[in-house]
Amino acid sequence: MRHDSEVTVLVQAIARTAGLAWIGVACVCAQVFAQAPEGPMAPKTGIVVQQAPPELETRLKVRVSLVNTPVTVRDRNGQMIHDLDARNFTVTDNGVAQKITHFDLGGDPLSVVILMETSERIDSIFPEIRKTGSLFADMVMGASGEAAIVGFNDSVDKLQDFTADGEAIEKTIHGMREGTWGSRLYDAMAVGVEMLTSRPLASAEIPGRRRILFVMSEATDVGSGAKLGEVLRQAQLANITIYSVGLSTTRAELQSKTKKQPIEVTPPGTFGQPPLPGTVQTPTSEAQRVGGIDILALAVWAVQHAENQVKAHALEVAATATGGAHVATYRDRSIEKAIDEVGGELHSQYSVSYAPTGTAESGYHEIKVSVDKPGMTVRARPGYYLGPPAS
Repeated sequence: MRHDSEVTVLVQAIARTAGLAWIGVACVCAQVFAQAPEGPMAPKTGIVVQQAPPELETRLKVRVSLVNTPVTVRDRNGQMIHDLDARNFTVTDNGVAQKITHFDLGGDPLSVVILMETSERIDSIFPEIRKTGSLFADMVMGASGEAAIVGFNDSVDKLQDFTADGEAIEKTIHGMREGTWGSRLYDAMAVGVEMLTSRPLASAEIPGRRRILFVMSEATDVGSGAKLGEVLRQAQLANITIYSVGLSTTRAELQSKTKKQPIEVTPPGTFGQPPLPGTVQTPTSEAQRVGGIDILALAVWAVQHAENQVKAHALEVAATATGGAHVATYRDRSIEKAIDEVGGELHSQYSVSYAPTGTAESGYHEIKVSVDKPGMTVRARPGYYLGPPAS
């Protein structure tokens, strides 16, 4: 009997202990649920729930605070002038004189995105293209530059991210393979512009990089969703200069053993006159005219209207709109010689920056650059389009 009583007492003690434990758990749960808010939590004052991406913030700051234009100055004989300083230059934005905040002659390191057409339409000149890697490393990048490579046909492919390794650039270009028949030129340009927006810009206080988009392609786009005018707007706002080496479909077809398309009777850039509704002709040199077309006026029109109305002159327009240059290869100029010419200019031109003051915030801004030396020819970007502020 004693044994049974002891067991009963033990069971009762355990029950009392378990009961106390469950009571404790219930109290804790009650406190938790009592403290929990009903519905979503309201943000506390002074705390940002979701911040804008850093790249967007940077893009907006660049959009309103800094304009950079490359400036090429030549004498009557076409030779580049290298002995000027900031005091020799006058810059106006919509007719308002601007203060130059950063000035440099070929010294700022370059960030270059190289766009390479890899369409099978140019298969006959592909061996020549694959040999250009060392030229990009030496003549374009220079000792302190960096480059990335994008190939495009019916697709747009990032082949090499930014690197200062010239051997990596040379190896990537040498290893390129032909793709399909298409040519998404504008989509590739949009990718290149987006990549370059991440590279630091130079200012009066902080050293930065000149942003260069180097295009090796025919003047043909097939299948792009991007609009040329919109790509050029973004390039202008991001202070990106476009240089292009025009590959000749005619030359490739004449060299090709199997002709997949009819041969064009004229080389790219010399046929088709796009309409220019509402434009005003401006004085330009003969170098800015192709087939009777005023390329400068066409570039301004393309940026203002943003639609894909520019066809055969896309490369010339892109270069002119951003202050760069287009070099064709369909005459007596080889691809290697064209790259050499562009590289020589990149490292011998002036870079001028200013913070716009006294001008309207939206609409097209006309940039004019002049020097106080007689007989000089000045080439710079013609302007930029600034949309209305975001609401």
